[in-house]
Amino acid sequence: MTKIDFIRGEMVKAMKAHDKQRKDVLSLLLSALKNAQIDKREDLTQEEEDQVILKQIKQTKETLELTPPDRTDIIEECQFAINVLEEYAPEMMGEEEIQAAIRSVLDKLGLAEPTQKDKGKIMKELMPQVKGKADGKLVNQILGSMMKV
Repeated sequence: MTKIDFIRGEMVKAMKAHDKQRKDVLSLLLSALKNAQIDKREDLTQEEEDQVILKQIKQTKETLELTPPDRTDIIEECQFAINVLEEYAPEMMGEEEIQAAIRSVLDKLGLAEPTQKDKGKIMKELMPQVKGKADGKLVNQILGSMMKV
């Protein structure tokens, strides 16, 4: 069963439960998945479906950041949407897992004490391993904290 079929089923459950807010979020997600499928002109892989979901979460978080504090209605709507979308998002790596991935890349590259000059090489090797599994900003922060000045 593809994510599109699963989300469609979840949307039907929300409609039957008269949960309009949840149905709306799932409807937007379903549209994004279908559009990505149409753009690709074939079925999406599991990873591509996960990327679409992560993109929707990122866009909603950006909307939340740009919303003025006095617009509580929009803030609540965005937070609800993020909570619903995260139910369908892939499991993200924790800090320990990211550090372990960084250490394995450092070992592979033979860098005992990485410096700022090595960051490009490290990220080039590391990002394909953690893409879609970890937040890029968090990876960058952890790598920065592990580097020598």
